[in-house]
Amino acid sequence: MAARAAPTLPRRKIPASQLLEALSARFPLRFALPGWVELEVGAPALLLLARRNKLGAVLQLEAKAPTLRDPAAGEVDVLFALRYEPTDRTVRAHQPEAHRVHVPGLGQDATYAIENATRALLSRMRGDVVLHRFTDRELALPDVMGFEPGNLIVLEDGLDIEFVPKQRP
Repeated sequence: MAARAAPTLPRRKIPASQLLEALSARFPLRFALPGWVELEVGAPALLLLARRNKLGAVLQLEAKAPTLRDPAAGEVDVLFALRYEPTDRTVRAHQPEAHRVHVPGLGQDATYAIENATRALLSRMRGDVVLHRFTDRELALPDVMGFEPGNLIVLEDGLDIEFVPKQRP
């Protein structure tokens, strides 16, 4: 008698283009410490770090400060944690973390100040970034089967959402 294959769990894939569109809606961001530094962060490029199961963005950074002759331009790589929020049926990026700040041509003190200001700006990002909101139709069949969105798996070309058995209250 042949062994039965384990049943596959329902899945839903969110393409990279939709993730980028949702993330882009939050930018540009501006942050100022008057008399010290002004930052503008915008124009995200999506990072899909499948090996680390992380979603991220490369953000364009412009800094202006009295100590800088010209505005300084660079990039900041930001990584996000991912979660499913059952109360409004959304997949969210949250807890932004500046992974790498790169502003070429600046001295160590100026670079350090911009890194700190960038981290402060990201900590002030209000709320999570909603990447996807499930429709009633998308959840109807999994719900009847006793499943809900659970495992979030970053792929090279998007986000795979694996449905898991519903938690019993």
